[in-house]
Amino acid sequence: MKKYRKPYRVKTKKSIFRNRFFWLGILILVIFSGFFYLTCFHSFFQIKVIKISGNEKVSTESLENLLNEKISQKVLFFPSQSIFLANFGEIKKEILKNFPQVAETDLKRKFPETILVQIKERKPAAVFCPFFPEEGESCFFIDKEGIVFEPLLLNVTRKDLITLKKDIGWEINLGSSVIEEEQLSKILEVESKLKNEMKILLEEVLVVSEERFDAKTLEGFQIYFNFKENLNWQLTKLKAVLEEEIPLEKWKDLEYIDVRFGNFAPYRLK
Repeated sequence: MKKYRKPYRVKTKKSIFRNRFFWLGILILVIFSGFFYLTCFHSFFQIKVIKISGNEKVSTESLENLLNEKISQKVLFFPSQSIFLANFGEIKKEILKNFPQVAETDLKRKFPETILVQIKERKPAAVFCPFFPEEGESCFFIDKEGIVFEPLLLNVTRKDLITLKKDIGWEINLGSSVIEEEQLSKILEVESKLKNEMKILLEEVLVVSEERFDAKTLEGFQIYFNFKENLNWQLTKLKAVLEEEIPLEKWKDLEYIDVRFGNFAPYRLK
């Protein structure tokens, strides 16, 4: 019996140009490339306008220079100022780092070519003076958070703000904290109640330690307070001893009143 072999067939390879997946990949690549060019390089989405509002003391020009520097970047070795690529988180950090007077900033995109920058500047809550100032160092404005943000010009006084003194032991840098927010809040509360409820005006407040601060009055006597104890109770004791034991005409002879501890407010006359 004769055996027959099947004839050998040579398979012809299909051309890649007839492969639908090849053309689908090309289509996806074209769409991606177009989208990439549109968002990164097309002039329609390049930042051309920066609108800044809310700043009074911080220079608009300085802010614009910083923003222009931060929105300019390289993409595949080509320059771009795409509104899509602007890193708002990084820009906010740089604004706060370079401008201590800025407390908060908010950035928004206004398509296709505008960035809106809202600035909130720090407001002075008190004047801070170090006990032992460095050479050329004087006093500074601090905000309600205890952040130093602006030097007080020489021969300038702010009688509407309480003056704080504290030994911090280091050189003061703008933007740094020199007193805890909670401590400052308590000092401002005491200053307000002394002024409005007892008609006692303060010359300055000395932050002696983490537990103690001394309020120096315009009459010349000092009041010793405790940060850790109940302030309302300390003020109640102060009011009682002034009304019952030390009449107004004797305030000039008073050296101090200590309201820090217990139920008593010991005092000393000169």
